[in-house]
Amino acid sequence: MKTYNNLYDELCSFDNLMRAFKKARKGKSKKWYVKRFESNLENNLLQIKYELETLSYYPRPLKRFIIRDPKTRVIQASRFRDRVIHHALCNIIEPLFDKTFIYDSYANRKKKGTHAGLKRFDCFKRKVSDNGKLVRNAKDDNMVAGYVLKADIRHYFDRVDHEILLNIIKRKIRDEKVIWLVQKILDNHDSKILGRGMPIGNLTSQFFANVYLNELDYFVKHKLKAKYYLRYVDDFVILHKDKEVLENYKKQINEFLKAIKLELHPEKSRVLSLHNGISLLGFRVFYHYKLPRKSNIRKFEKRLDELTKDFKEGKINKEKFMESLEGWFAYAEWSNTYGYRNKVLREILKITIC
Repeated sequence: MKTYNNLYDELCSFDNLMRAFKKARKGKSKKWYVKRFESNLENNLLQIKYELETLSYYPRPLKRFIIRDPKTRVIQASRFRDRVIHHALCNIIEPLFDKTFIYDSYANRKKKGTHAGLKRFDCFKRKVSDNGKLVRNAKDDNMVAGYVLKADIRHYFDRVDHEILLNIIKRKIRDEKVIWLVQKILDNHDSKILGRGMPIGNLTSQFFANVYLNELDYFVKHKLKAKYYLRYVDDFVILHKDKEVLENYKKQINEFLKAIKLELHPEKSRVLSLHNGISLLGFRVFYHYKLPRKSNIRKFEKRLDELTKDFKEGKINKEKFMESLEGWFAYAEWSNTYGYRNKVLREILKITIC
């Protein structure tokens, strides 16, 4: 494995910090804290540069809040200046690790994401099922088109072991100052267990999540030699014609995960028939079609009711009303919702014309 030294000077360079600031600002340029930072941009970046170079940098305490989307999650978000440093770190080391990741790792990577993952899953299911050919299962006499192990790692972000993660990073990064910065970022987390866990809201946590589970990816691809495998953060699927093969994979994966102090979620990790469909990347995916999750539809309809009320009371105009719905329509277009979307659009037309 190729290793890298002398990365820290580039990490601390003003050009890299400026690039990091622009990435951290993206989509948030109207936020008050971004405007305040930008109002004295050069001095703020020079101060960060000084703290990094003198190893006197200490992250600010994380801001904690709870979201329900649909399940309850505790998010711990960093202050903006710390986010700039996270981008500065990832600018330098992420490309070095990304080239070692397997092709079918889809979270937080360029030219990947949920839609690419769904397309790849569609490709895998056609290959496993010989283009949807149903065959009779001799054991239960059901007609199946192949099987999928749909798995989830239990409390993943809370259980990542810092020592194991640092040892994985050290295999490639030999620059002690970069390791010092990684350690500082990992330590800035209010964890129930010392030396465990990462805040969900950090860019670095998303990157480290891929680094940590790259170990699993290599085990599945090179030890188990599973051909049809893809992962998105702590969710992954493996497809196969034989249900027993997948059950065996599940046992071996759980044993492997124990070595890196993780485990499969016992209720969310099951072998399912492709014909019956699975929940994947925000959709209910069946063999010939996909639908939004029912919880996402309920959330959208609740949001639509709120926007309708605000529009009728004059709190928002038509432009703001439509703008607030664009994200959901973009999501829904990736599934078989043509009739439902048209129905919603007709309702919106009645609301905005009246």
